Amino acid sequence: MKPDVVVIGAGAAGIFAAWRAASLGKKVLVLEKTSRIGTKILISGGGKCNIAHDGPIGDVIRAFRKNEADFIRSAVNRFPNRTIVPMFTNKGLEVYTRPDGRIFPVHQTAKDVVAILQDYLDEAKVEVSLNTPVEEILVEDGQIIGVRTGAPFEKHKGYANKEDKPRFGAKALLSDVLQTGTTRAGLNDQIIHCDKVILAAGGSSYPNSGTTGDGWKWARDLGHTVEKLTAALAPVYLELDPFDPELSGVSLDDIILKARLNGKEIARWQGDMLFTHQGVSGPTVLGISRLIAENFTEGEIKLEADLAPGIDHPQITEAILKQDGRRPISSFIADSVPQRLAPYILRQSGIDEYTFFAKLEKKPRIKLVENIKALPLGTVRTVPLEKGEVVAGGVSLTEVDPQTMASKLVPGLYLCGEVLDVAGPVGGYNLQAAFATGYVAGESAAS
Repeated sequence: MKPDVVVIGAGAAGIFAAWRAASLGKKVLVLEKTSRIGTKILISGGGKCNIAHDGPIGDVIRAFRKNEADFIRSAVNRFPNRTIVPMFTNKGLEVYTRPDGRIFPVHQTAKDVVAILQDYLDEAKVEVSLNTPVEEILVEDGQIIGVRTGAPFEKHKGYANKEDKPRFGAKALLSDVLQTGTTRAGLNDQIIHCDKVILAAGGSSYPNSGTTGDGWKWARDLGHTVEKLTAALAPVYLELDPFDPELSGVSLDDIILKARLNGKEIARWQGDMLFTHQGVSGPTVLGISRLIAENFTEGEIKLEADLAPGIDHPQITEAILKQDGRRPISSFIADSVPQRLAPYILRQSGIDEYTFFAKLEKKPRIKLVENIKALPLGTVRTVPLEKGEVVAGGVSLTEVDPQTMASKLVPGLYLCGEVLDVAGPVGGYNLQAAFATGYVAGESAAS
């Protein structure tokens, strides 16, 4: 049966677009190139899934850059966090809000979030065809007429183990024989005719999840401009000097991470950080990675960490001078940071690991205080775009109607989610923007 609306991509934006259009009475077909829906949702937040950001909707919008905020304002107001979160809690998901406003499931995981989204698709009678990559969006006389699909992207695999299944009884997302809802596979190598196409194919981060930048190619082919693509919410890889790969796995709580371009600070973020075998990651790194990536070609970028936010140099100096001379300096450092980091801080300060406070001279003491407030982490080697949770850049916002998500160039085409030039900060903002732009695209396509 000819669908009224075809949605390309079953990620966060595509799922809500399909559900909204179908809930308004339209026959909706979702084409997903991988073997499951919501793949990037499954890996978001390390599998915990930061589903949205709490607080006034105006604050949520202002977290984005001005042009992006102006674009998403209407969509986020029409489908705000106070509407999104109850859609999950009404189906049994327990959530809590962290002090920084990030909303997470209490006991469940991202798998449970995706299972709930599957339930919504089933209830709305959305047809989902898995393992069905799109090859081309078809246009005739400037108007959408359908899509052409290609060969299967990958074989149906189902769950890798029992632990992958949702933990509170929501429907399974995959199985070798799909028996629930209207999800199926197999609309390959076909031309599917329709008058409305919603492009929700995502960006190009984590390409193994299926987001390989296909949407941008199709958008370009249809005349759209794709703004420069850079990493956002990504880890940062560092040069080996002075970075110590042996610190891999060490985490720091509540620090201020700063990035300096040719000595001048260009970004900072307060929160947690994790050392990896190639550099650093964690919320603070994700928070400044976009600015680092955008300025990477402008000069040398170095990272430093303030290990004692809210405490100034004189206070640290006073604390050092009050220490018992018989106490090892390393034990003093280990009171505030993980023990594995203490030798690194001492080396950077020119202090032997076994030095006692009685032997601490003025010059290395000053250097120690400086390193507690600005510990050098190393020179940025790269910000891997493919490892980012989202990608900055995408289809130009000037070519999409923010009230409807409709293309201004191609009648019948709607765009939503990460395929657009929208990338918010870490904290649930990007999922919220994807949900909202998808909702509006689905509603508009159904009108």
